[in-house]
Amino acid sequence: SVCARTPYPALPCLSRKPARVHAMGGCSSSNSGSSMLPAGSAALVDRCRVYDDITETIGQTPIVKVNRLAPEGVHLYVKLEYFNPLSSVKDRLALAIVRDAEARSELKPGGTVVEATSGNTGIALAMVCAQRGYQFVAVMAASFSVERRKVMRALGAKVLVTPAALGGTGMVKKAEELAEAHGWFLARQFETEANAAFHKRTTGPEILAAFGSKGLALNYWVTGYGTGGTFAGAGEAIKEGSPDTKIVLSEPKGAPLVTSGKPQERKEVLGKFGAPAAGHPEWKPHPIQGWTPNFIPKVCEDGLAKKLHDEVVLVDGKDAMDTSMQLARKEGIFCGTSGGATVWAALEVCRKAAPGSTVLAMVPDTAERYLSTPLFAGVAAEMSEEECKIGKSTKTEVHTGA
Repeated sequence: SVCARTPYPALPCLSRKPARVHAMGGCSSSNSGSSMLPAGSAALVDRCRVYDDITETIGQTPIVKVNRLAPEGVHLYVKLEYFNPLSSVKDRLALAIVRDAEARSELKPGGTVVEATSGNTGIALAMVCAQRGYQFVAVMAASFSVERRKVMRALGAKVLVTPAALGGTGMVKKAEELAEAHGWFLARQFETEANAAFHKRTTGPEILAAFGSKGLALNYWVTGYGTGGTFAGAGEAIKEGSPDTKIVLSEPKGAPLVTSGKPQERKEVLGKFGAPAAGHPEWKPHPIQGWTPNFIPKVCEDGLAKKLHDEVVLVDGKDAMDTSMQLARKEGIFCGTSGGATVWAALEVCRKAAPGSTVLAMVPDTAERYLSTPLFAGVAAEMSEEECKIGKSTKTEVHTGA
């Protein structure tokens, strides 16, 4: 890993308190005691800390080299956002939204947050709301994986499911209706300025600091978009700190909204402009969950308007899933379909990059969010013929039934 877990001095919500590491490997909250470290174990302090609450563990996710899938002569890395406490990049967004609402007095103690979600933002908001004592209501289209609903409910959230045919705009409309009818705080992940701003203060600087600490020039940064917060926020920080870095945006081949050049219709909701007024005409259903809802989010559009990206790469759903499985089996990197899609786009970049180039791809979440989706269609639960043969090679009986 090239991402050291050093504190953000300007970000109290993400500050890391130094920990004391005992000879047996345990941690305490004392700032002293470095003499108690066994030889060669000082680096343990960078990974083992004591925190006051779960939200303090958000961010500073590791950057890991891809060793077996990358073309020879090009250095490919991935930033593993599933190292966040609830296993996705959306943990950053949820904390940003809630902290911003608290600062603006838009969210009162014991209040209710409502939001439309494909799952990861809802899970992250459920975590932050649970930690802070708020109620959370998620609205989710039926097309998204069942395990996401269960995780949210396990965290104490209420989950309302809208028909798959209504797409992203349908779940957004339902969340808007609920906020207006009940006076709940609408998170507005697709429009809020807090989204990109948080990534500009954290994700982008993390990347620049990590590669800078190793003396590595970052030639390409590859990302997809769901809300567009990572692209718009981290992208702006990267362009400001490393102007020569090329930013590659990726989106589904079956839903080329950005590359179509067609504008997104917008409307005002509860006094704020930017929500989608209708689905985008170029959108079609695609298997890359978390990427590209059936509209271009306002946050993403703001990044596009700043001309942050140098190129757009289209990704087929099958290629995304195949790459996700290849990352698991050849690198031990267990990521979701969106991570596979981003890495597939990064591999395309690697193939045309100059020798010695460094490429970084964002990996938004874990494959465990996709167990009931087509990503795992080829992964059996029962033993295969080969496994049964191995099992029968010694005396103890193996279970071969359902």
